[in-house]
Amino acid sequence: MDHSTRPAVRGLSIAVVLVAAAFTLTACGGGKNTRGGAPGMPAAGMNDNGQSNGMSSGRDIDVRGLEGIPAEDRHLFTDPNNPLSTRTVYFDLDSSAIPSRFSQAIQAHGQYLANHPNVHLRLEGNTDERGTREYNVALGERRADSVKQAIVLSGANAGQISTISYGEERPAELGQNAQAYSKNRRVDFIYTNN
Repeated sequence: MDHSTRPAVRGLSIAVVLVAAAFTLTACGGGKNTRGGAPGMPAAGMNDNGQSNGMSSGRDIDVRGLEGIPAEDRHLFTDPNNPLSTRTVYFDLDSSAIPSRFSQAIQAHGQYLANHPNVHLRLEGNTDERGTREYNVALGERRADSVKQAIVLSGANAGQISTISYGEERPAELGQNAQAYSKNRRVDFIYTNN
């Protein structure tokens, strides 16, 4: 292949990827996702605060993120009156400071982990799309670390908690507006089996 055809091939490759992504989003039904799963897939039974809305899709309410929770305890995490049902912490722009409205939930998760030493939690840090990739990965990491520190101060063992940052790569809500940005600046709580 000579150099004159390379840009056309590169453009074609990008177009194929974009069409495949659009097809995937269309097939998924589009819309909100407040739990950090595949973009465009709404989470069954969850509201915009990361809490159960009492609705079920015919199976366990929002099983994603509860795989490491014993079945007999899952109701604690899906009861909207229980602070354990808050499994997402949202942040202000450019901040890793935990808003005070999440204090009760953080304390409840710390106490649950302290009382269940075999349970493990992964904290997934996320950002909105603004800023460089490197900056957003670092900000997502700072957010996850600040939540981890708060949970440990509430009684959990640091060894029970791992952190990861996805930066801007896993939006909870697609869009370039204030509402989408506010839903993407978050840390998701994922209880794992390991």
